[in-house]
Amino acid sequence: MGRGGAIDRTLVSQAGGVTRLWRHETRQLAETQPLACVLGNLDLVRPLGLGGIRCAAVVPPGHPVRFSRFVDATLDSSTPALVDRLLEFARSQPCRPILFFEADDEVELISEERDRLAQGFRFILPPHELVRDLLDKERFRDLAVRERLPVPPSKILSPLVESPPTDLGLAYPLVLKPVPYRDKSWYRMIAVSKVLRIEEPQALSALWDRLAATGLRFLAQEIISGPETRIASYHVYVDSRGKVRGEFTGRKVRTFPLEFGRSTALETTDDPELVRLGREIVERLRWQGVAKLDFKRDSQGRPWLLEVNPRFSLWMHVGAMAGVNLPALVYADLTGRPRQPPGQARAGVRWCWPRPDFAAARELGIPWPTWLRWALGSEAKTNLSLDDPLPFVLGWGGSKTAALARSLTQPRRRG
Repeated sequence: MGRGGAIDRTLVSQAGGVTRLWRHETRQLAETQPLACVLGNLDLVRPLGLGGIRCAAVVPPGHPVRFSRFVDATLDSSTPALVDRLLEFARSQPCRPILFFEADDEVELISEERDRLAQGFRFILPPHELVRDLLDKERFRDLAVRERLPVPPSKILSPLVESPPTDLGLAYPLVLKPVPYRDKSWYRMIAVSKVLRIEEPQALSALWDRLAATGLRFLAQEIISGPETRIASYHVYVDSRGKVRGEFTGRKVRTFPLEFGRSTALETTDDPELVRLGREIVERLRWQGVAKLDFKRDSQGRPWLLEVNPRFSLWMHVGAMAGVNLPALVYADLTGRPRQPPGQARAGVRWCWPRPDFAAARELGIPWPTWLRWALGSEAKTNLSLDDPLPFVLGWGGSKTAALARSLTQPRRRG
């Protein structure tokens, strides 16, 4: 084996040694304190860790979260029969773990298998039919009509069996979203972003055959005009008795791509109107658990509901830094531990995903020294913190170091 392989083994060995040494001091805690079993990344692990809660991370091999000082155990999320593997892990624990989840497909799996998973884990979710209503865009549209939720006008399209419509009864431009949700065919055949912007009827007709080829149905929805910075969110934890235990609001600062992209910079806010509206909506839905409600304000300042996510999110990190640690509140309730009632979240606390946010800032024409000051001043950064450096050093940074070492030590081809 070449020298590059030896360097790889050395890095892995050193990482494992440091991680084992770091975890040795907390091993006894697992005997009395249930682990938080986390299907998610550091933006969910970190607020739990800051709340004094040890974690088991369910992530792919090599994921940076495996090296976090808050993680005592890891499970491979790519393993077949994940539910069986989770239950096997739960049976090996002295206390029934608490299950946390961060992605839509994880919510769907846990909701469908909730009876089996409840044999080994504690968790809180709204009823299964409500989860389905929120994850499926067509069902969410029907739910919004029934519950009179303030969503933009929309219509369901079925290109596989319908001709291009001459009049949708909607005002252009529109956004197009796959139903029930995005899959690989959407990204392969239609768009790299989460939704597609349609400027005029002719553009929709020109796209019709490609839409039909996916075999999917689509939700066409009127666009709420304005930049992504008009997107605001309400985050809440409602306990099993229907009582709001913690909440905060925030806004997007930057996304990449700039339109319909993933969040790269966020900031908490003080938004009483959004709190009032968010509370009204979760009350109508008879909510239990954690939720993220996304809104966008139109040119008159009216907030329109875009979606309701029945799960934890990357916002948990910045919320905890602002003083409202929703994952820790859930953990306390599910374990019967005392919890401090959270106050109001501090406004202006920032989160940054440095690499894509630098690209977003560059596209916006923000000078790099200005962006760097903003990023360094962010209280929450994905995979990067001085008090938990190993996810960056041995995770993302370690993989780059190993790749560089391989390139330097591989024999050069001579022409």
